[in-house]
Amino acid sequence: MITTIIFDIGNVLVDFNWKEYLASFGFSKEVEEKLAKATMLSREWDEFDRGALELEDIIQGFVKNDSTVEKEIRMICENVHDMLGRRDYAIPWIKQLKEKGYGVYYLSNFSRKAEVECAHTLDFLPYMDGGILSYQENVIKPEPEIYQMLIDRYELIPEQCVFMDDKPENCEGARKAGMHAIVFTTKEEAEKELFKIGVK
Repeated sequence: MITTIIFDIGNVLVDFNWKEYLASFGFSKEVEEKLAKATMLSREWDEFDRGALELEDIIQGFVKNDSTVEKEIRMICENVHDMLGRRDYAIPWIKQLKEKGYGVYYLSNFSRKAEVECAHTLDFLPYMDGGILSYQENVIKPEPEIYQMLIDRYELIPEQCVFMDDKPENCEGARKAGMHAIVFTTKEEAEKELFKIGVK
């Protein structure tokens, strides 16, 4: 029996598309391609995406990949959170789950800077029963400690929890902690999978 729903935040309850974001600056195609290679196609991208480093460390990592676009890298990294927006379904879905008696929590690698600058997009957090933002604990998904930390802090029963994320490796970490896990990109997808395990 599932009693607890745990959400990731980025690209699950909050929406962001890096390619669309780059296009919004109106850079030339050549610069846009350089920026893509220096950022999302680089090994440093994972650290950026997981919110594991301070902003200046992230910028320096990207600049090392292509110093000819340092100015543009700084511009896109420093303004990135202006483009984040809450998904329309977030608050109604959380309310619906709560009304049905489910505990609703979050476990996310959302960064410190994002939390501060995107408070308006995180207006769903007060509707939830609690959660963990990884930067506060210096442990990030999919490291197993962070799932256990959530379980211990809120006295959750792992086999009664379902964790929902858009990244398969994060869901694998949740499964290792004894939780059910669903990888999803749309609410419809998630609801179908939730229904299969008894969440209506």
